[in-house]
Amino acid sequence: MEKTQTYVKPGQKTLDLILTSMLVALVFVSTVFLNIKLPITANGGLVHLGTAMLFIASILFGPKKGALAGAIGMGLFDMVGGWLVWAPITIVARGLQGYLVGKIAWSKGRNGNSIGMNITAAIVSMPFMIAVYYIGEGILYGNWVAPLASIPGDIVQNVLGLLIAIPVCAALKKVPYFNK
Repeated sequence: MEKTQTYVKPGQKTLDLILTSMLVALVFVSTVFLNIKLPITANGGLVHLGTAMLFIASILFGPKKGALAGAIGMGLFDMVGGWLVWAPITIVARGLQGYLVGKIAWSKGRNGNSIGMNITAAIVSMPFMIAVYYIGEGILYGNWVAPLASIPGDIVQNVLGLLIAIPVCAALKKVPYFNK
């Protein structure tokens, strides 16, 4: 059996790592500095612009970078922001959400160029993110009623992220870098 070697341009892996790291940092910073704590549950809820940045990363760069940016960026926020117990749940929820948005937005060669599919991608990802947090919170609290109080905040956060991300992505898609 003959092995084939894929040629990667010199520096391409480095550029890919740098770009992914920057997306992680943008999600993290958007979550840390642009958030509002909601007084709706025992632990409070958090609405932040990290969701918008997750959507932007996934739509502009695809499922892998979107998943990594969401999982690592928001997971790190939980670890350093006093929400450590939530970190594993966030890593799964936001990794899955970023992957789904990117996978749908980049399906059939669209590469995030269809505003309609980008909106659909974000909307389709929302129930998955909410479900992972619901299950995680149910396990943490030991009941399945308390997590219901977090759902309105999750919806607000996702809708806000969608309303910000779609016009930002549409504007950025006009930049020559994203039309390669």
